[in-house]
Amino acid sequence: MKKIEAIIRPENLDGIRIALQEKGIIGMTVSEVQGRGRQKGVCLQWRAGEYCIEFLEKLKLDMIVDDKDVEPAIAAITQVAKTGRNGDGKIFIYPVEDVVRVSTGERGKEAI
Repeated sequence: MKKIEAIIRPENLDGIRIALQEKGIIGMTVSEVQGRGRQKGVCLQWRAGEYCIEFLEKLKLDMIVDDKDVEPAIAAITQVAKTGRNGDGKIFIYPVEDVVRVSTGERGKEAI
């Protein structure tokens, strides 16, 4: 099993959710986060002068998937999120030793 952590633009959430669901990946946790990378924030012009936003609003998706679902999940996320511009996001993959479903006590793949 693997944990997929994806940082995405907020406007891509619904499209990514649908693309993942079509691949049979339903469960995920979504968190609002702020960050910066190569995009380096944005600067806006106001009447009083320039205002720079250093950390941009992003969403973080966390999901635990079976090993066989990692590449389809990556493909679904990148298909929707990729524009070719800085700020499209990142995907991180981590190994997961075990999963326990609290309500039933199921473990491993059955608990995903």
